[in-house]
Amino acid sequence: MSPIVKQKGERFSLPGKYLLFILTVLCTVMMLMTFSTDIFNRPLNTLMGYLVVPFQRGISSVGGWLSTRSEELAQIRALLEENEALKEQVNELTLENTRLQQDRYELNSLRELYKLDGQYEEYEKVAARIIARDSGNWYHTFTIDKGMEDGLKVDMNVIAGSGSEGGLVGRIVSVGPNWAKVVSIISDNSNVSGQMLATGDKLIVSGDLELMQNGKIRFSQLLDSAGAVVSGDKIVTSDISDKYLPGILIGYIGDVELDSNKLTKSGTVTPAVDFEHLDEVLIILTLKQSVEE
Repeated sequence: MSPIVKQKGERFSLPGKYLLFILTVLCTVMMLMTFSTDIFNRPLNTLMGYLVVPFQRGISSVGGWLSTRSEELAQIRALLEENEALKEQVNELTLENTRLQQDRYELNSLRELYKLDGQYEEYEKVAARIIARDSGNWYHTFTIDKGMEDGLKVDMNVIAGSGSEGGLVGRIVSVGPNWAKVVSIISDNSNVSGQMLATGDKLIVSGDLELMQNGKIRFSQLLDSAGAVVSGDKIVTSDISDKYLPGILIGYIGDVELDSNKLTKSGTVTPAVDFEHLDEVLIILTLKQSVEE
């Protein structure tokens, strides 16, 4: 066999069979060393410790954080659902409380009407609910939900309960099939013939919406020769009134002063009815004219 001679200018090359043999021997030696010694394990373990362990710690931390966040989200979702359920329960309880308050208010109103019905038991009456009123804070004119179909007529007297006593509200001025319009005694154009309950002395009670801002209306034409007048004395409708039935409570004497003519007195009256808070009224089905007849 001729020796391998490297000619000048040629690149050194190793035949493939020699390269394969060398690599085989090298791999065999390394395998033997790997199985028989830990010469490679220690560097590899050290390298894995520097590379893999921090990576595993990072993954473990991220996994723990994600698990905690997932639990927190589940808790938040449960709290939101519970909050919505509680809101719905609160709304139901609020509605129920409102209904109970309304029922109690209506019950008190019905009790006042029942008590008022007993005060004027000699008259046939029908109850009605106020369904509309004119602008302003006071029920000086309003509409009720009863009309001709219920036997109502123009000039029928309207009363209402208020506190321990009720009294005169006004009279019907127009009637429809199922509605009627009422003008109250506090209207500026209202004049009622009244009398002192204690003495029977006659006077005129007039509406005054401006004065009503202080909860008062006016009286006039009370003779100075009448008996002593004391604040708080009751005024009722007189028997000479052309529109109102006699003996219905109008209100209570307030301030009294002597007129400039030195013959009559005038002053203020506190109405027996709360004209700021009216919901139900009673209509007396007897007309003054029929009583006189």
